[in-house]
Amino acid sequence: MTTLGAVYLPQFPPERLRSVATAADQAGLEELWLWEDCFLQGGIATMAAALAWTERVRVGMGLLPVPLRNVAATAMEVAALDRYFPGRACVGIGHGVQDWMGQVGARVESPVTLLREYADALRALLSGERVTVKGRYVSLDGVRLDWPPPATPPIFAGGIGPRSLRLCGEIADGTIVTGGSSPDDLRRVRALVDEGRDRRATGAGDPHTIVVYVHAATGPTAAQRLAAERARWGYDSMEGRAIAGDAERFAEAIAGWVAAGADTVVLQPTVDEPDPEGFVRFVGEEVRPLVP
Repeated sequence: MTTLGAVYLPQFPPERLRSVATAADQAGLEELWLWEDCFLQGGIATMAAALAWTERVRVGMGLLPVPLRNVAATAMEVAALDRYFPGRACVGIGHGVQDWMGQVGARVESPVTLLREYADALRALLSGERVTVKGRYVSLDGVRLDWPPPATPPIFAGGIGPRSLRLCGEIADGTIVTGGSSPDDLRRVRALVDEGRDRRATGAGDPHTIVVYVHAATGPTAAQRLAAERARWGYDSMEGRAIAGDAERFAEAIAGWVAAGADTVVLQPTVDEPDPEGFVRFVGEEVRPLVP
């Protein structure tokens, strides 16, 4: 069964998150995804708030930029969220936008090396292990969480280049694929992720969830808003990158990404979406029943 979600963009005011999260929860939406884009809204704070205001919707973070956080601090936060809200927090990690990482003095020479070291240490900490490691970027000396999760939660990762996508398949339980990826793009991503999965020392046959963001708009101004989104992201065209129209059109288009390998399709509204609460209700109440 395909999982369906929506994004609460960090460009929306923080004080509006509560009404959108509760609308998603009430509409039966399965997942609400948040972003930690610099310098908008903090990822862990927004996740905790959204989870506390809701009862059943899973809340994803895609992605936490690892150069900004010591891995022990991230493990403490993720463990706390998992114990407060069992099974409802989905945390993804990634390189972060390199220009932003440079602005805060956190840019590293090898983002791929950092992400590998970070993911390995994070998984070990969340598994309750006492971790001692001295890598190129990650260094821990006998660190163990006093309150690890009862079971190790899944770790998602994201990237864009081939090396990063192979690494996601190797180190993570799921890969988050950026918006603007067509079904054909997704097939190429899935192939690279699968190459990484083949490299795993253990658990190569374990399930690996592919989460893809898809630009989406509905209502009378949908076409105009997606045109503005095209310019904002610098796409040559929105053909195959976005969905516009009614619920039937959404369901038909979503099937294309599912056929290309998506397990979870997360609909990404435009930054000028006039009704974020209405958008998540539309996805949960009208689109969800049409998607197998």
